[in-house]
Amino acid sequence: MGADIKKLRNRIKSVDSTLHLTKAMGLVASSKIRRATDAMNRARQYESAFREAIRALVACPECQKSPFMQRREGARTRLIVIAGDRGLAGGYNANIFRALRPYQDAELIPIGKRACDRAGKEANSAERFSSAEALELARALCEDFKDGKYDRLGIVGTKYVSMLTQEAQVWWILPLERDGDLATHSAIFEPDEQSILNTAIAEYISALIMSAVRESFACEIASRRNAMDSAGKNAQQMIDELGLEYNRARQGAITQELTEIVAGSDAN
Repeated sequence: MGADIKKLRNRIKSVDSTLHLTKAMGLVASSKIRRATDAMNRARQYESAFREAIRALVACPECQKSPFMQRREGARTRLIVIAGDRGLAGGYNANIFRALRPYQDAELIPIGKRACDRAGKEANSAERFSSAEALELARALCEDFKDGKYDRLGIVGTKYVSMLTQEAQVWWILPLERDGDLATHSAIFEPDEQSILNTAIAEYISALIMSAVRESFACEIASRRNAMDSAGKNAQQMIDELGLEYNRARQGAITQELTEIVAGSDAN
C-alpha cells in the first residue's frame, strides 16, 4: 500500500511539472500571437495591393506573350513548403506534410526548420525569414521559369481562418493566369504592359512568399497555443483523477493501520 501511495505521489509530481511546462509555452505563444497576426495582416495588405496591379496587367492582351503566362505541357513542379521551426503545435506540421503527398515528384524549396529537415536541406527559420531572402528567392525562381527549368510553381502553406482553425493549402503562382472577369482595364502602363509585368513579377512573387510565410507563422503560433491549452486541460484533469486515487489509497492505508491497532488492543 505504501509503495502505491509513493508511486501515485510521483506521478502527480510528474504531471504537475508537465502542466507548468504547457502553461509556460501557452503564455509564450499568447505573447507572440498578436505580433504574428499584425505582421500577417500587413503582409496580406501589401500582397492584395500588388495582386490587383498584376491582375490588371495580366488582363492586357499584350501580356499574353509574357514568358510568365505561358502554360507548358511538362509536369515539373516546384513547391515552396512552409512549415514550423518547432514542434508541439498540434497538427500544424503534420497537415503541411499531408498536403504534400500528391506531389511526391515535386522539387521542394523548404522554409522553416521542420520543412528543411523533411527535405534534407540546410535549416532556415520561418520566424526570421526576411523580405530580402524572399526577393532573392523570387528572382531566382523567375529566372529558372524563364529558362524552362520547371513548369509550374506553388506554395504549400497554412491559411489562417481563426484562432481555432488553420487549413493547409496549396497556392499556384506560375504560370500566371488571366482572370476571366477582367477582359478590359482602365490603367495606363508605361513603357508598355508586358515590360512592366516582366519587371514586377519578381517583386510580386516575393510579396506572395512573404505573405504566406507570415500567415503560416501566425497559424503555427495559434496552433501551438491551442495545443498547449488542450494539453494543460488534460494534465489538470489527470492531476484531479490521480489526486482522488491518491486520497483513496491514503485513506485505505490509514484505515488498515487503525484496524491493525484495534486488533492488537483486542488481542491484549
